[in-house]
Order: sequence, then structure tokens, then C-alpha cells
Amino acid sequence: MNSSGLPSTVPALRSVAMPADANPNGDIFGGWLMSQMDLAGGAHAYQEAKGRTATVAVDAMSFHLPVQIGDLVSCYCETIRVGHTSITIKVETWVKRRSNGREEKVTEGLFTFVAIDDEGRPRPVTSHGN
Repeated sequence: MNSSGLPSTVPALRSVAMPADANPNGDIFGGWLMSQMDLAGGAHAYQEAKGRTATVAVDAMSFHLPVQIGDLVSCYCETIRVGHTSITIKVETWVKRRSNGREEKVTEGLFTFVAIDDEGRPRPVTSHGN
């Protein structure tokens, strides 16, 4: 983390908030933001599990600030727990404001993924370093 609190890791996903993703006031829908976080967490979980995963839970979602059209949205992931078949990942979402370039944390949440085999059944997680 740098002095502003922004994670020092590479984002798992970056996207620009577009008009089609906003309500009439120009605020981006929370559902769109959650889907970006799920995509980022899923990519991170895939790397951690060395294969296919599926989202099984979203816990502790907190929306801190609105996202505006044109903001650059970046999702950062951190593995919190690796179980036998599951992985819990903290996803923080930050924006770089199009209007002034300020970087702000807008939301965070815990996502749990389960490693699955080709038939969609849970399988043991093969974590990095094991």
C-alpha cells in the first residue's frame, strides 16, 4: 500500500465506467460494480486455484463513494483464506476520477470461490507454493 492507501499491487481488472452502466443521475449501478469485482476476484481465484472456480458467496460488501461516468475503475485482490476447496478473496475497488484525477477507494467486499473440476464439482485447491 502506498501513502494514499492505494494498494501497491497490479489491479486484477481495470475498466472505464460508461453511460450505459449509470442511473439518470450519472452514478454507476452497484450491480455493475459488483460484477466487475466478481470478475476480478474470479481471475485472482483462477490463478490461486490453478484452474476453474465458481463464486459461492459475497460477504461484507461496503459501498463508500459513488462511481461516476468516465471514472477509471480498478479492482485489487488479496487472498484472505485458502481452504480445502474454497478461496476467500478481499476485493478493493478504487477509481481515478475523470474530473480531477483523484484516486479514491469506492467499495470493498469479500468473495468466496470454490475450485471446481470439469463437471462442476468441488475439487481440492492446489495453492501456489504447495
